[in-house]
Amino acid sequence: MSTESDIREFLASRRAKITPQRAGLPAFGGNRRVPGLRREEVALLAGVSIDYYVRLERGHLGGASEEVLDSVANALQLDDAERAHLHDLARAAAKRPARRARRPRGPLPDSVVRVLNSMSDCPAFIRNGRLDVLATNQLGRALYGPLYTSGARRPVNLARFQFLDPAARDFFPSWEESVNTTVSLLRTEAGRAPGDSELTGLIGELVTRSDVFRTAWAKHNVRLHHTGRKVFHHPAVGEITLDFDALELPSQPGLTLTVYSAPPHTPDHDKLRLLSAWAATEATAPTSDPTMRQDH
Repeated sequence: MSTESDIREFLASRRAKITPQRAGLPAFGGNRRVPGLRREEVALLAGVSIDYYVRLERGHLGGASEEVLDSVANALQLDDAERAHLHDLARAAAKRPARRARRPRGPLPDSVVRVLNSMSDCPAFIRNGRLDVLATNQLGRALYGPLYTSGARRPVNLARFQFLDPAARDFFPSWEESVNTTVSLLRTEAGRAPGDSELTGLIGELVTRSDVFRTAWAKHNVRLHHTGRKVFHHPAVGEITLDFDALELPSQPGLTLTVYSAPPHTPDHDKLRLLSAWAATEATAPTSDPTMRQDH
């Protein structure tokens, strides 16, 4: 992955989404050769010279100030995730430290694993930015059972399963939405951690082996993934829709605890209880490998 090409393609793709009318600019007659704003229109809205904006869009964000980046973000009407991604790309171009410190590799702390395992009524798991599942509680392991086949690479990876395992299309009924979320999360992480060789390797593998991933990756979409709903089709309980909350672990930068739940007295809550009963009768492997390294 090239930082300059990522910057160029990200800014050009965001510019293409904004029409002059949406930006509050007059639409003059004649055929427009671009689907969205022209570079000179973005420069006007951002309060910078045309030459300077062209230089930015060519990938030279390293010397741009925070104020200029925010002005460009405002001109392109970037959302919070896109704005953060733009700043991450600028840091990468300037070779400045990432937004979050990178911790040394090592096993998950026992205290974190204990907290995870104490959540007996809700499926929960801990992942890194590459979407490696580093640990689950018993119910989380049951929910994501299709990922843990005998031949699966460890740690299991949500993106690798989704794009390379045929079972994923049955497991994720809302396929297109799930695909967009997964790719957007990886694109966001790529901006945060451009030097992560394992992330680069994963993306290279998926681009090479999956047409669906390659197409979605080229859109340069990013997103924040804190709360929402997700639909699963589980082999034991059928279709189940769960609310999720994704919580970053302050003491473990780069790791996220995701917890699923269902409103009480609903069919989905009943299915969650059924899944818990099913999990209790299954002979499962340990929910986390004590030698598992965080690698984030």
